[in-house]
Amino acid sequence: MTVVQPGSAALLLALRGLHKQRIDLTLDRMRRLLTALGNPEQHLPPVIHVAGTNAKGSLIAFLRAMLEADGRRVHSYHSPPLHNLHECIRLASGAGASEAISETGLTKTLARVLAANASAPLTSFEGETAAALLAFAGTPADLLLLETGLGGRLDATNVVAKPLLTVLTPIGIDHVEFLGSSLSAIAAEKAGILKPDTPCIVARQQPEALDRLRAIAAALHVPLIEHGQEWDAYEQHGRLVFQDEGGLLDLPLPNLMGRHQIDNAGLAVAVALRMGVLAPGEKAIAKGLTQADWPGRLQRLPRNGLCAVLPEGSELWLDGGHNAASAAVIAQAMAEMEERVPKPLHLLLGMLQSKRLDAYLKPFRGVARSVTGIMLPDVSRAYVGSHLPSGIVRAAEAEGIFSQPANGIADALAAIAVRANAKPVRVLICGSLHLAGSSLAADAEAVAAAKRTGLAGGG
Repeated sequence: MTVVQPGSAALLLALRGLHKQRIDLTLDRMRRLLTALGNPEQHLPPVIHVAGTNAKGSLIAFLRAMLEADGRRVHSYHSPPLHNLHECIRLASGAGASEAISETGLTKTLARVLAANASAPLTSFEGETAAALLAFAGTPADLLLLETGLGGRLDATNVVAKPLLTVLTPIGIDHVEFLGSSLSAIAAEKAGILKPDTPCIVARQQPEALDRLRAIAAALHVPLIEHGQEWDAYEQHGRLVFQDEGGLLDLPLPNLMGRHQIDNAGLAVAVALRMGVLAPGEKAIAKGLTQADWPGRLQRLPRNGLCAVLPEGSELWLDGGHNAASAAVIAQAMAEMEERVPKPLHLLLGMLQSKRLDAYLKPFRGVARSVTGIMLPDVSRAYVGSHLPSGIVRAAEAEGIFSQPANGIADALAAIAVRANAKPVRVLICGSLHLAGSSLAADAEAVAAAKRTGLAGGG
């Protein structure tokens, strides 16, 4: 009789039943589990450990593209996923190439984690991170780009004793129920990844956060390599100019959309140049800037997908940013688009209950013509539920933005199309990575359906 082994979905479900809370910050359980697994965190390639509130994913996308353009074998880990855990665990597959972990690989590592854990309390993220570390330790690579999940000090990824470098992306107010309500407190949690005598590359920070980072770094003898001090990056004549003590680099602009990506790309260059013998060359850095791929961040969706319901000449954009800082940069990007090619902006918004609607919507005052509130289609990977459409409507109206509820993505787009009265509009689906993932899946289905219809019609 053949015994059918459970797939990764069943194992992840079992993992989620091991702790009554989705988030419970401590390293005790993680250390116990890793010991039982033979300490895979001690058998990793050199690690770049990344923490911060925003831009972690974009940074890793730039770095991976630069390093792979230089022929390096690169692992990477990020969270949360847009679709499934596989995409979060990316393994080097050869010189200059990597791919998401296979179903077989994920199933094997999750099974090992569950067996070693022996039903002891464990959060989902701890188990997933342990599985990722097993996969990374078992696959040859030159470098691992490791992103924290939440905070830094007590994050499950903070088990690497001596990373090659640490990186702190912009720090803002988010996850206050876990990290604290002030920038100083949150910065202290993020700075928990700093290790004595290991350099830390620091993005542009607000003064309160930077003061706390400097104090912690001084106590640990950590050299801080700060944006605006040791290095700078800016746009000039349609190029990205990077400057540090080594001189100037004249580079192409990043292909990821938004003015904030200038800073993110500059941070990636600053990190890349301080990798020692692993540092990519200037040509590889330039190539990486123009080839980085990071879905769900100011991504324009094709005309033959969900956008097809909107009037001719309309644009449909998507961004998974979900806090005040990300809203500010997204709103700025939308305002700049309006200056170049004027079209009324309409938001399709869904958010987790843990996120502040007022803080997110404020930057869109005077930028967005309307807000359509929806429930998030899938919150199975979240630790809280979705804001109700009625709550989104009230928050938008408090900011002076016309708002109405809808039953879902398709209904929201149809309602916006009716209000557009056959005139081109610009629509932004926003507020949550969960919504971004669901929207990308729905868009792919719509594109596939359009292709099938076209083939049928042409037959």
